[in-house]
Amino acid sequence: MLRDIKEYILGVVKSREFVMVIVFLALAALLIQRLFVLQIVNGEDYLNTFTLKIKKERVLNGTRGNIYDSKGNLLAYNELAYSVTIEDNGEYDSISKKNKELNSIIDQVIQIVEGNGDTMISDFQIVLDSNDNYIFSVEGTSLMRFRADVYGKKTIDELEPAQKNASADTIMARLCADNKTGYGISPDFSKEEILKIASVRFAMAGNNYQKYMATTIATDVSDETVAVIMENSDKLQGVQIEKGFLRRYNDSLYFSHIIGYTGKASQEELDELKKQDDSYALNDIIGKSGIEQYMETDLQGKKGMEKFYVDNLGKVLEVSERTEPEAGNDLYLTIDRDLQIAVYDIIEQKLAGILVSKIRNIKEYNPSANSGAGDIVIPIDDVYYAFFKHKVLDTGRFSKPEAQETERAVYDKFVGSQQSVLSRIRSELTTDAPTAYRALPKDMQSYMSYIVNTFLTDNQILISKAVDTKDPTYIAWKSDETIGLKEYLEYAISKEWIDISNISVEDKYLDSSQIYDALVDYIVTSLESEEGFSSLIYKYMIRDNSLSGKEVCMLLYEQGILPADDEDKAAVESGQMSAYQFMMKKITNLQITPGQLGLDPCSGSAVITDVNTGQVLASVSYPGYDNNRLANSMDSAYFQKLQSDKEAAPMYNRATQERTAPGSTFKMLSAVAGLSEQVISTTATIQDLGVYDKITPSPKCWLYVRSHGTHGAETVSTALRDSCNYFFYEVGYRLGTANGNYKSEYGLERLKKYAEMFGLTSKSGIEIPESEPQFSEEDAVRSAIGQGSHAYTTSELNRYVMTVANSGNCYELTLLDKVTSPSGETIKSFGTKEGTKVDLPDTIWNAVHEGMRMVVEKTSAFDGLGVQAAGKTGTAQQTTSRPDHALFVGYAPYEQPEIAIATRIANGYTSANTAEITRDIVKYYFNLASAEEIISGTATETQTVTGD
Repeated sequence: MLRDIKEYILGVVKSREFVMVIVFLALAALLIQRLFVLQIVNGEDYLNTFTLKIKKERVLNGTRGNIYDSKGNLLAYNELAYSVTIEDNGEYDSISKKNKELNSIIDQVIQIVEGNGDTMISDFQIVLDSNDNYIFSVEGTSLMRFRADVYGKKTIDELEPAQKNASADTIMARLCADNKTGYGISPDFSKEEILKIASVRFAMAGNNYQKYMATTIATDVSDETVAVIMENSDKLQGVQIEKGFLRRYNDSLYFSHIIGYTGKASQEELDELKKQDDSYALNDIIGKSGIEQYMETDLQGKKGMEKFYVDNLGKVLEVSERTEPEAGNDLYLTIDRDLQIAVYDIIEQKLAGILVSKIRNIKEYNPSANSGAGDIVIPIDDVYYAFFKHKVLDTGRFSKPEAQETERAVYDKFVGSQQSVLSRIRSELTTDAPTAYRALPKDMQSYMSYIVNTFLTDNQILISKAVDTKDPTYIAWKSDETIGLKEYLEYAISKEWIDISNISVEDKYLDSSQIYDALVDYIVTSLESEEGFSSLIYKYMIRDNSLSGKEVCMLLYEQGILPADDEDKAAVESGQMSAYQFMMKKITNLQITPGQLGLDPCSGSAVITDVNTGQVLASVSYPGYDNNRLANSMDSAYFQKLQSDKEAAPMYNRATQERTAPGSTFKMLSAVAGLSEQVISTTATIQDLGVYDKITPSPKCWLYVRSHGTHGAETVSTALRDSCNYFFYEVGYRLGTANGNYKSEYGLERLKKYAEMFGLTSKSGIEIPESEPQFSEEDAVRSAIGQGSHAYTTSELNRYVMTVANSGNCYELTLLDKVTSPSGETIKSFGTKEGTKVDLPDTIWNAVHEGMRMVVEKTSAFDGLGVQAAGKTGTAQQTTSRPDHALFVGYAPYEQPEIAIATRIANGYTSANTAEITRDIVKYYFNLASAEEIISGTATETQTVTGD
């Protein structure tokens, strides 16, 4: 029976009808699978016909409030733009497959975006230098935060020692690995392509690869890019086009230091903001610096919400619910836009004028024994080299296929010079008879110094903290210069100052000679692709004439720094105009700017305030930068270039952060202190003897230093007029004398009492970052003339002179006028920020004002000005190897002051230059000359040196 049943079943299974039934059921099941798919709504599963529907919700950010100047000129606003986004909404069988497919999609998007002339977001904190090396675009705390993000650490403190020191190459290797922590980026891509893909993947990782959480990868894209992305949406899994708003800045070069910029919130910033408003979330765009940061919660809009359904490709099917976002409040500043721009241009013209007056057609400046800071001149070779040193020229382009004739020729020369230099270095490091540092040629001295002080130190091979600076061998290298680099490095290895753990060596157990050999190989091999070292080679190529000035001129045209149709191109190319003449003309016409060159002087600042309110009318820092390139999503390569420019330092606010000695501008305070403490009177005189011999070493009056002359008998007012150092040395001495005994500390204590009254011991109150003032802690005699260890910002000096101008009202400075709603209703007004009151007898104020008025009457820059003004010049020496700092503080009109002005040019040679800047500011403000006459667009001639 059982056998019969078995045979019957086998017969049925083998029959055609049964097979057809099975096939039919399979097809039916497949059809049902296609027709009915899983839909997820509010956590419940049920079948829906024809499509996969997924319920999503997203936050809608309100537009940021606008920023205006005091006259309603728009400075910061929002602009509607299209962005490309990508979501991780695919299904993958493995990590490797996910990496491969995601990277392929990203690469396709990059090709589309860049193929249409648009750019991908490049806020990744690793970039490529001109030698195609990975380098960090940030430093300090920002770099450590980046490393923590890469290694998945919540805080910097959680980083392990190796992670804290991870190089850009190490991090890229980690991110490119095909594993749980890496992105599996194929080495078949170029380094530039790898960097772009890694940048996108890292941004997506910031969302923790949340399903259906979009990451913006390109902003402000063209209609062409929008069209191509949408046409290929079925092939580009998770890629979408979205409309949104981008932050824009008008006249960014002039206002960047005041307004700042916006960007993605860091975890630390988010934690702080959440204390004020818990609606802030990771990836919110917030104010990162300047007024954008200070007024963040007023400018930030209120969020809305949208709930909607999408299909499995991320396409929106329907919107189920929407709460509209609200715009942020608008902000009005006290700044006068036109004045701000004019002052910036006035400073630039004067800086160019100083450079033109100091550039010489020589290869090198060799000061004599009697040369002073005012005698320093600029060799034309330094001008040529500045284009390489400050990355005005992109040397990385020289070796690219698109390189032009001069670029290719210069690159060929560079390669030859580089190989020769590296050969010389290897020879010096391996010879049995190394040359003492001081006996080396100048170029080799520079190369050897770079190896120790920059290359080995920055790469943490030579551990600075481990070095014993009192060790005789160290002194022989560093100070006496009697040994060579080979001897120093061999000794450093023996003392364990060298750490080769960052050098790839096969054998971990090497003796000292093997360590040294590995170190030499590492140095020579690494320097071949080291950007800073390459820059140094260009310097000596210029010095030895293998790279000519004419070639530098032609490079400026080939790289678009100067327009190709410029009238002087043919003249310099044919030799009708020398390279020196060419450079002088371009600097004079501001086609090449002081900010680009980074030569002394290359920076300046000025702060102008309303004398009766403390409102800031202009706060100028030169040079500026384009905050549009840092807003929304940072251009990392641009940011790195700004950060690496240590001389011009475009991101450094010279008006509120740069501190120098005030020089003779401090003498009004010393006058007030001396008169108030009754160690001098308004009518008594002090005889200038030239050399002040009551202290040792004995300081001298500036007139005695210059010509062995003296000012004779001076009252306090005439001493201000003549800036007589001797007079104020005596004031400092008398302030420090009690019962016939001089004590510097006592003098400083009495001086500081008045510094506090005039606001020189506290920040000015301005709402953007400002350095703390530093009142002098040494030598009351020298401190009385503004030397000692005094250090103040331009903004702090402005507050001080404003207090002098209005006879005692020491207001806190402010940039803020009012906040209004989007409809224009005033929400808050800021008004005057009261400070302290300096109560002095009219006789003291009159003596100080009279002296300041005589300063202006004596200064030729103010001849025929058209309005009476008062002021004080100041020159502050920081080092004999660089020009002195130039300062001027003043106010106008003299009888009824309206504005107070403080101006500084770091390394500006003489205060005559800042006096001329101040004169032009007064001319512009009071309409004493046409704007075209004041702002000519060309270098301003410099005048004679002022004595102070």
